[in-house]
Amino acid sequence: MARTDVAVIGGGAAGFFGAIAAAEANPGLRIVILEAGREPLAKVRISGGGRCNVTHACFDPAELIKAYPRGAKALRGAFSRFQPGDAVDWFARHGVELKIEDDGRMFPTTDDSTTIVDCLQLAAERQGIQVWTGTPVRGVTATPEGFRLALGNGSDLDAQHLLLASGSSPGGYRLAEQLGHELVPPVPSLFTFRVADPALRELAGVSLPEVRLQLHSGGQKFQQIGPLLITHWGLSGPAVLKLSAWAARELQGDRYQAQLSINWLPTWDGERLAQSLRASREQQPRRQLSSWRPVPLPQRLWLYLLERQGIDPQRRWTETANRDLERLREGLHQDRYAISGKGEFKEEFVTAGGIRLQDVDFKRMESRLQPGLHFAGEVLDIDGITGGFNFQNAWTTGWLAGQAIAAAT
Repeated sequence: MARTDVAVIGGGAAGFFGAIAAAEANPGLRIVILEAGREPLAKVRISGGGRCNVTHACFDPAELIKAYPRGAKALRGAFSRFQPGDAVDWFARHGVELKIEDDGRMFPTTDDSTTIVDCLQLAAERQGIQVWTGTPVRGVTATPEGFRLALGNGSDLDAQHLLLASGSSPGGYRLAEQLGHELVPPVPSLFTFRVADPALRELAGVSLPEVRLQLHSGGQKFQQIGPLLITHWGLSGPAVLKLSAWAARELQGDRYQAQLSINWLPTWDGERLAQSLRASREQQPRRQLSSWRPVPLPQRLWLYLLERQGIDPQRRWTETANRDLERLREGLHQDRYAISGKGEFKEEFVTAGGIRLQDVDFKRMESRLQPGLHFAGEVLDIDGITGGFNFQNAWTTGWLAGQAIAAAT
């Protein structure tokens, strides 16, 4: 029967980082990463549109935790020990330089996720970590010496320590339950909104740098400000993804049917907008509404919003009554849509739910129920908004788990 000091279930970001952290802290450890798929780090490779949003340039743990709809309190102490600055330093020591974009997201200077994949694989190889791909774990039991893993090929593997970093896979959740852990039911997070408005969908590709979204779901109100993208199925972009993260459970409970309000001009207060519309009528009386746009909106969207308020774009400004201007002002600030569902739940997106956090010691990322069992990454009931925060959770929890395993072995 095969035996190892440390078995890591899951060959993703958290699993690799935890394994490497343990090996670098205790070079004599025998470590095996067990990956069910054919290729490790697959989610890293496709993340960020193939660029890999490694982390976020937020170096204050108190501010950083505000990006986590679930898990913020548990991560506060964890980030005081390993935060984005530490991740940046770690990758720099391993030959990868990161850059900060205007919105705070951090990517490798190569703009290529392969850089991160190669870095992690090379670091694992240098530490003698074995990576077994195509090796699902069918079951796990605790033994007096540690754990016995039943592998998909019919063989068993004994390990003194076990790091469960299986992401949001049902198989990983099942293994945690076999070892006595309860789950917060997983639901999708970071998804787009379907809107049953054919005219809106015809604007696919139109984007706005900043809108304010307000969502009513589950008897609660949620709000986000940020970029918006109109798609052929509805609405996407960072503002929508962040909103979906904060309202993930409520939307799931409402079967993804909810009311959304869009303020297309959040930096304009009501009086400024009203004055601008009245000024257009006074200063451009003979111009058609379609040819004179007094607000910073894309032309296609402007025409759509006029027609949505029942205003003929071919009408002249001088022919526009006060009630029409007021209706237009309200439409620009409180445009309401019915969400009819969520967009496709892609594998690179995130899940809310997982291992109950009260059952985990976050100083060591160790189970409070089963000594020697550690957790890292998305298998926990932790999820962040878009912007590199979910990878930072993987780096932090993986590093803490690896340090604890190295010290205990």
